[in-house]
Amino acid sequence: FVDKSKISLMIHRFYGRPWTMEQRTELFKREQKWGLNTYLYAPKDDYKHRMYWRDLYAAEEAEQLMSLISAAKQHDVEFVYAISPGLDITFSNPKEVAALKRKLDQVKEFGCRSFSLLFDDIETEMCPADKQAFSSFAHAQVAITNEVYMHLGEPEVFLFCPTDYCAAFCTPSVTQSSYLNTVGEKLLPGIDVLWTGPKVVSHKISVESIEEVSSVLKRAPVIWDNIHANDYDPQRLFLGPYKDRPTDLIPKLKGVLTNPNCEFYPNFVAIHTLATWCKAPAEGAPRDVEMGDEEQDPCYSPQKALNLALTDWLEEFMSTDQPGGRKESSEEEPMQTDMGESPYIPGAGENPLYTAEPLTLDDLKLLSDLFYLPYEHGTTARAMLQELDWLKNQTEWCSRAQQFDNMCEAVVQMFNRLSNAPNRSILYDLYNYICDIKSGVGLARAYVKTLGHSQPSAQLLNDDPEPWGFRGGLSGEFQRMLPGHGNRDLFRHPPMTAVYCIRPYCPEDKPEVERIFREMQKAGEGEISPSPLCGLILEDDLGLCGYALALTDAKPAAAKIQVIQKFPSVIALEMLPRVTDPSPAKRMIGQLLSSIRSSGSRGAFCELRQSNRRMLDFYSKLGSFKLVQTDGLPQDILVMATSL
Repeated sequence: FVDKSKISLMIHRFYGRPWTMEQRTELFKREQKWGLNTYLYAPKDDYKHRMYWRDLYAAEEAEQLMSLISAAKQHDVEFVYAISPGLDITFSNPKEVAALKRKLDQVKEFGCRSFSLLFDDIETEMCPADKQAFSSFAHAQVAITNEVYMHLGEPEVFLFCPTDYCAAFCTPSVTQSSYLNTVGEKLLPGIDVLWTGPKVVSHKISVESIEEVSSVLKRAPVIWDNIHANDYDPQRLFLGPYKDRPTDLIPKLKGVLTNPNCEFYPNFVAIHTLATWCKAPAEGAPRDVEMGDEEQDPCYSPQKALNLALTDWLEEFMSTDQPGGRKESSEEEPMQTDMGESPYIPGAGENPLYTAEPLTLDDLKLLSDLFYLPYEHGTTARAMLQELDWLKNQTEWCSRAQQFDNMCEAVVQMFNRLSNAPNRSILYDLYNYICDIKSGVGLARAYVKTLGHSQPSAQLLNDDPEPWGFRGGLSGEFQRMLPGHGNRDLFRHPPMTAVYCIRPYCPEDKPEVERIFREMQKAGEGEISPSPLCGLILEDDLGLCGYALALTDAKPAAAKIQVIQKFPSVIALEMLPRVTDPSPAKRMIGQLLSSIRSSGSRGAFCELRQSNRRMLDFYSKLGSFKLVQTDGLPQDILVMATSL
């Protein structure tokens, strides 16, 4: 949402079949209609955008780009040309800088007014020549970005994508990242910075996280949102609404970009709901939000936005006028039925003619549920998984089995109606996905039916199944062999965690606590004798597997640490690698902090090695613990603390 002070952006940057000129022009029409105003051009099929960034465009390529820039202008869409020189540029070589300027000058001659330099997904090690010229990688990037920005006449829209473009990449944290702090201090104020949020594909983006990165960058960021990007998984498509980004973010951002699905037509929902989100605060009084909306945003309801988008998409599905359609060859056209002869009329006792029913809004709601968002399934998809899990483990299940079968039948009917929708261009983009989900649902349906018979289905469970019975090819084989396969399934039942017992610490536990401390070889107060009511032990079926200990008065154990005045208590927490579930650790920390608070302490701290990414990540995600600057400790030791 760039109004040049605010940006609503579409990013075209993914691997796969490129969009046609007609599709991109149709995108500009949609952006104009829905109130979005910018298009960032960075397709990875354009080799001269990234791999061969030094090469100028040939005459035919230049003509295509000029046509695209012109089409964007016709629909009041700002065309931003992005270039990615970071794979192999030597920052200190004037000839390299000149080549970059020459390339962008050529694009400027095409009529482009806005530009972006992208340094994402590259190696961070500088070459020897650059190490002599620049004190850090950030200084090198900022220097060339500032120089190019000035050379182009300080464009009104100029975007910079840092190498550390999300919180997960920042070491040791966003606020203490030397890379981000250099960018914030040295990058010219007219240049905007791209940011994907807590992760590359962020589940949620909070106001607090944006305020934090804004303070470091010394400017409001432009969100590069990958919530609908699917180029990392060829079996997933995302048709859910733009969500888990409160509209309170809008005044704190310079803009939002959405990086879409690879396929053009399925992005209708992603773009439509983003447009609804962008306009929400400007549409007057707050509106009622369904109780199911987790964030309870008074200005925006993801479910209402989704319903609105699907209603509009249904009209496009039923249209024979195919906007942005690829001109298919005659071989690709669907076979036409010869209606010259009299239509066949079945006789008595014969099968009735198959009649294609029209696509419905409920079909599209089901489609969206089946292909929802990266971190969650839609309501119907969750219900189907829950039913299948229940049916696998119960004996009295006839009515529930019929319920599950009805859900499966709805998927089949949705597939049939989609396959007969008039707009074939949308169908071609969706077909592989809906065919795959129909096949998977069919296997689950057949399996449930075998549960009701003493003899399993030979077709489903024999030793020589058809190829659709084992899916995923070589990639699927590799994934099934890996020990963590399934750990990230969105539907987790039965629970993947073991059964743990948390009990108070007793003096007899000291040898085992010391053994775990030595085994993990971590820094911290591993061998402290805890204060009363400030020691907890974690056990599983194999025995003691973790501990959480605290001293309410840390002075005797850590006299050299300067933070004791503000945080007088010290905590030591450790888990063996076999404890993969963070829940027991969170519970122990909660109990421990409660006991420390009851003792009258104002705060607590812990010591961690920088290399201990597991515990650094754990304390960071708790939200209450923050890194604290302190002297008198080895360079590889960090202190995190929380006020009570």
